[in-house]
Amino acid sequence: MGLPNLITLGRIFLIPLVMLFLLLRIPYGDLIAAAIFAVAALTDSLDGYFARTRKQITRLGVFLDPLADKLLIIAALVALVELNRVPAWIVMIIIARELAVTGLRMIKSEEGTVIPASRWGKAKTVAQVVAVLLVILAPFYQSWLTWPLGYWALIAAAVITIISGVDYFLKWRLS
Repeated sequence: MGLPNLITLGRIFLIPLVMLFLLLRIPYGDLIAAAIFAVAALTDSLDGYFARTRKQITRLGVFLDPLADKLLIIAALVALVELNRVPAWIVMIIIARELAVTGLRMIKSEEGTVIPASRWGKAKTVAQVVAVLLVILAPFYQSWLTWPLGYWALIAAAVITIISGVDYFLKWRLS
């Protein structure tokens, strides 16, 4: 197994740690969870970079990389719902889009078509990562802010998530 796939697997193994530090409610647990989440999110670009530059693009990597992204975001959001820090309806919108686009990709893959990541899809990922980090870190900055930055970032991420889902279906609609 090459370095890119090992990095992707490392991201997947970090997910339970993010959830653990969020849900344990220990001192600085949110900071630790945010740091682990940020490392996992930032290494997303590393595995792709190494796969391309080392010519180690594999079927496993093509499958695992987007799966790791989805698992990281969804796991963090589910933990934040459990902590009553984000509304469940926003998380359901994000999960529904991820399932729909993943289903579309699976159908198109069976037809021999690979759906590449779009600009909207990449923007969605960035928006979701930023929103999750802002929500996790809210207890550390919210006292001096007059409006809920993390909440509005999550709303923006949900809107971008919907737009990217619609974009995929318009470009790759089932025929």
